[in-house]
Amino acid sequence: MKNRYSALSFIAIITAIAVFFSACRKINEATELGGGLIPPVDNITTFDTTISVQAFNDTFGLANDSQYLSRAEEHFLGLINNDPFFGKTDARMFFELKPAIYGAYPFARKDSVKIDSIVLVMSYLETYGDTNTAQQIKVYELDQSNNFKSDSAYLIRKENLTYSTSTSLSLSGQMFFPRNLNDTVKAFRDTTTNQLRIKLDTNFARRLFDYDTSNAYKGDSAFRSKFKGFAVRTEGGGNAVMGFALGDFNTKLAIYYNHPKLGGGGRDTTVYYFFFTSLSAAAQYVKRDYTGTVLDASLNNGTIEDPVVYLQGSPGTFANVKIPDLANLSNRLIHRAELIVEQLYDISDSTFYAPPVMYLDASDPTITATYKFRTIPYDLAYTPTGFDFSSFGVIPLNGKDPAGNPIKVWKFNVSRYVQHILTKTQKLYDLRLSVPFTLNEQYGIPPGTDQTFPMFLNPTIVKGRVRAGGGNHPAQRMRLRLIYSKL
Repeated sequence: MKNRYSALSFIAIITAIAVFFSACRKINEATELGGGLIPPVDNITTFDTTISVQAFNDTFGLANDSQYLSRAEEHFLGLINNDPFFGKTDARMFFELKPAIYGAYPFARKDSVKIDSIVLVMSYLETYGDTNTAQQIKVYELDQSNNFKSDSAYLIRKENLTYSTSTSLSLSGQMFFPRNLNDTVKAFRDTTTNQLRIKLDTNFARRLFDYDTSNAYKGDSAFRSKFKGFAVRTEGGGNAVMGFALGDFNTKLAIYYNHPKLGGGGRDTTVYYFFFTSLSAAAQYVKRDYTGTVLDASLNNGTIEDPVVYLQGSPGTFANVKIPDLANLSNRLIHRAELIVEQLYDISDSTFYAPPVMYLDASDPTITATYKFRTIPYDLAYTPTGFDFSSFGVIPLNGKDPAGNPIKVWKFNVSRYVQHILTKTQKLYDLRLSVPFTLNEQYGIPPGTDQTFPMFLNPTIVKGRVRAGGGNHPAQRMRLRLIYSKL
């Protein structure tokens, strides 16, 4: 799995930021009064106040969601049928498994072969959701009409590939509990852990045996003309999605068979594997269904402020955040400005846990590029090792709600952005809270010197959701906290 926090190299931007921040006073991340470089609040020279914000729920759709997934990323399979706030999720996987080499017949012998079994094996990584609810997995063959390519990335919100569900490659009645996927598996020449094993119809194995080097095993194009790959989905039960690594050695098609020994004297049992090779394509489809949920009921096209915001990992939801009172605030010296977002506790959070990263950016309708959002001006720093997301506040802190329940709290450092608004050197933007996997953002200091940057935020798609207090929540409201001195 590639490092999603790899550094970006853009020397001109780094130089501009270094010059800019060398002239700025560094404000530490502490928010306890009197801590570090933030002066203690004495209500004489230093003050502490909060500014009201407004929050509005919305969902990503095909029109505004360009989230792709490469073949090297973690892929997910499964059904979430009962998230009490976010409804249903259906995650499906599509991929090719192929012979390791072409130009040679892959099996030991073609004559007098008896097929014992054929098993689709998938390398298991993790479960998000309820591990104790069984799921029934079905495997289908992709239609020959598909143009499934290893050098393409596919939108995860769209089911890009076609297949018929009238005939399944998998045997019926196979149910799996996610909790058992890390158990030790003992199979012929394969004793290991962390596998999902799905038995397939041996008629499919017979097809593979009947191919030869004059057609399917002549080369990759020839093989693709005979078999375009698998569609794997859950069709029964389930309240979780499971993550898998396609490129791992544990992902393979295992064909177990026996044949007469050379020279007679019984039969030999053997196994041949097809793997996810450099020529294999992969795609992911994730369907969200919010029908009948409180999230669905809260969607009102931004006309009514929401006391609860619902934020879900890609492909998911977001919240628009407005702070209109900032436009009329008098100038002052900002020591610290932070947008505070508090999780609203529910017992289901232990099953459907909060995301590791939440992100805040700004909507800029003047951007002429494809991507209409920019980083928060002046506050998301770009360093020689990439964006400093941690100092910006994307990683939550552990906190307690008024009843003492454990919650996550995000504190986004927007001190310099707010200072520039008060000095009338920065326009006031509408903001956006989301839980993205990746983003393409406009970045420049000052705005107007923009470059489009890819950003890698959460480690995977699908996982992570959180309910948080909106700006008018009665107990845990979203708010902008200011620590400042008068001028």
